[in-house]
Amino acid sequence: MAGACHKVGVRAVTVEIVYETHSISTDNERGIATGWLPGELSNRGRELAAELGARRRADNIAAVFTSDLRRAVETCEIAFGGSGIPIHQDARLRECNYGALNGMPVAMVTAERSRHIQVPFPEGESYQDAAERMRGFLTEIFQQWDETRILIVGHSATRWALQHLLEGVPLADLVDAPFAWQAGWRFRLRSPDQLARPR
Repeated sequence: MAGACHKVGVRAVTVEIVYETHSISTDNERGIATGWLPGELSNRGRELAAELGARRRADNIAAVFTSDLRRAVETCEIAFGGSGIPIHQDARLRECNYGALNGMPVAMVTAERSRHIQVPFPEGESYQDAAERMRGFLTEIFQQWDETRILIVGHSATRWALQHLLEGVPLADLVDAPFAWQAGWRFRLRSPDQLARPR
């Protein structure tokens, strides 16, 4: 993982993680579950991305890590372009791969979510698979970014994995919970032992 590496010594290590969802996409506005398709921001999404940057640029962020899907990358380019804050793309921060349901109506995917905690979507992956991707990412973050605050821009599965791995919330409780947008979520990574096994 690129970035300024920090030597991990015997002292206590904490990485503060700020999570922000990618801005509104044209698919969001059309009720489409984009999944692993790239997507693009709508006009309103670009406005919200600028607001995200205004909200976070002075927040002592050491680095931004984003899903490599276009809608997330575009959010970061607008929010942090020219700020001097390094932006790193990482495929492990992607949305869950809905496989054959990528690009299908949100209602169709929502009805299937609870069936795919451990069983992959046809031609795709499970939410447990997505959480395992995040486990590897967070292990590297702990090793390389101790005593810093980083910002992650991702998707629903990204946030659910953070809540599950760092707070112990069962994935089954997360995938069916109603979504309520807020201006960021905060997490603390204190040890790789903190990362609960997906269930």
